[in-house]
Amino acid sequence: FLMVEAGLIDKFTHPMDWERAVYDTIMYDKVVALALEFQKKNPDTLIIVTGDHTHSISVFGTVDDNKPGKTMREKVGAYQSAGFPNYVIGADGYPVSPWASKRLAVGYGNHPDYWETFTPKLDGTFNPTIKDKDGNYIADPSYASGAATFIAGNLNPKAEATEVHSVDDQIVAASGPGSELVRVYQDNTGVFQIMVKALGLKP
Repeated sequence: FLMVEAGLIDKFTHPMDWERAVYDTIMYDKVVALALEFQKKNPDTLIIVTGDHTHSISVFGTVDDNKPGKTMREKVGAYQSAGFPNYVIGADGYPVSPWASKRLAVGYGNHPDYWETFTPKLDGTFNPTIKDKDGNYIADPSYASGAATFIAGNLNPKAEATEVHSVDDQIVAASGPGSELVRVYQDNTGVFQIMVKALGLKP
């Protein structure tokens, strides 16, 4: 039995640093590829890929630096005006830089107050909030200059410094003996039962 967790997907999604979360997702994809190669030589291997929870993160368009507009928000395109991003992908499968001139526009269904810049945070992990004198989390003013356009209003309790987990359904994918037990919709404890059966453990 081997468990592999790409923990930084979660750790970077909380502060809404989605570019770093995506880089770790690409790394996780490479690990799954290694497991599938192992499975070819060891066909009695069951591979299950899932997450322990979800986040309310969504891609809703693109941000085009060359689009006319005085603010970054005016450079966001949705539906037919979004088009495709122009990231340059390196030989290792990762974007050479998260800052493409036309990049993904990503938002969250829950979050604290924060300054939305629609730009990658190349100098370090995004830190959306700081505490005020009353102990509440407010938008970090250090992001309020340059490309910042507006404060995205608080949806979370002011005691929460970052985006929080959501209760959306989680995807489960499986390959190998026992994978047929992964059905369209099931309780999360069913995944444990599938592993127990695959390992041939007694009740």
